[in-house]
Amino acid sequence: MFQATRRRLAIWYTAVTAVLLLVFATGFYFYVRNTLIDRIDDTLNHVVEVIERTLVIEPPTFPNTKDKNKLQVNIQASFRDSTDAVEDDHIDLEWFSPTGELLWSTLSEPLNIPIHANRTGETVWIINNKLQSDQNYSLRQVTQRVESGRQVLGYLRVSHPWFEVTKPIRQLILDLILGAGLTLICVAAIGWLLSGLAMAPIRESYGRLKQFTADASHELRNPIATIQTNVQVALAEPDIEPQQYQQLQVIERLTRRLGRLVDDLLFLARQDSGIVQQQWIEVPLDALLMEVIEEQQAIATTQNLSLSLEIVDLPNAEDNFTLLGDWDQLARLFTNIVSNAVQYTPSGGEIEVKLQLAAKNKRNSPILNPALQIKVTDTGIGISAEALPHLFDRFYRADPARTHRSAAGSGLGLAIAKAIVENHHGQIRIDSQVDRGTAVTVSLPAHKS
Repeated sequence: MFQATRRRLAIWYTAVTAVLLLVFATGFYFYVRNTLIDRIDDTLNHVVEVIERTLVIEPPTFPNTKDKNKLQVNIQASFRDSTDAVEDDHIDLEWFSPTGELLWSTLSEPLNIPIHANRTGETVWIINNKLQSDQNYSLRQVTQRVESGRQVLGYLRVSHPWFEVTKPIRQLILDLILGAGLTLICVAAIGWLLSGLAMAPIRESYGRLKQFTADASHELRNPIATIQTNVQVALAEPDIEPQQYQQLQVIERLTRRLGRLVDDLLFLARQDSGIVQQQWIEVPLDALLMEVIEEQQAIATTQNLSLSLEIVDLPNAEDNFTLLGDWDQLARLFTNIVSNAVQYTPSGGEIEVKLQLAAKNKRNSPILNPALQIKVTDTGIGISAEALPHLFDRFYRADPARTHRSAAGSGLGLAIAKAIVENHHGQIRIDSQVDRGTAVTVSLPAHKS
């Protein structure tokens, strides 16, 4: 229990840290990416401003009558020194005519992409070969419409390789993944250590409580046994008065009930503390169930109940129902289950105990680890759906108004049954419907000799 709690605490520490790291890394990634993009856009806009100031605008060399008021850009004079200036910054320039015709470029090959006048910057993909992705690349571009008065002189497009953004971003992602991974490993280790320190006082207090329960239960057994013996001796006196005899019977009955409660508490306390020495032997489960049914048969007959045992044998198999376990614990397990069925089944009802070996899986082939399945079905008052999840809780009792007979139990029977089943590495399940009965299914690993 404590190890599971400690593990959950460490997982919670790690999970919360992972979420915080993810939020931080995502925010940091977008911050760095947007900063790089803004930096490139600022550089491109600065280049546009510089080029615009250095443009040589002049009238046409051979003006037509219609175009005598129009101006043009002297490309040779304007871009004479631009090639060397932008080459070091990996920036390329393109000059287009007012009609969109490429007139001058620093690129080795034209891009063949349409013009979009945009000073905010855009990212474009240049696809040279659809089959070979290494020949494709992307650019960050700013396009400026150059005007003189109301006349459009042309378009200036400035491009910058997009890898100037993607390269540091990829490195940043790798660094974030590596840093986050190392941080999570450290947090997991520290969380495991801190959760162990946090659980230490609780473990110590719980250990003292279990020890106290075990000691108190053990110490109570002797005085209870002494009281019960003295009461039985007093009941055997021939000259006892009827009123005293009745009072002694009540005392004897309550003492017997208290003794069972103390035994149950002692068993659970020893199970929790792990001090029980298991007596593992080969247990023939069919023989054990026969003894349990024989012991409960007298009570069932008195209450007009039909109690039966069905053993489903597999053909051509020996020792079908043998398992490794503790005989006394298994006897207590099935006694608790069958006695509960007897307790809560009205007169005239039926209780059926069925033992079988789950020797086939869904594909009708032999399974590697066969399981013994014991199903106890009754036609009793049933259990409500609200109570089913709490049946294995200690001291839990279903609605006493639905009890058919006055129950002398303490609410520990099913808790003990579950503890015994878990000790034997099995499973227990309860299915029930109100006024239709209850079915308790126990699965235990079979022993293969």
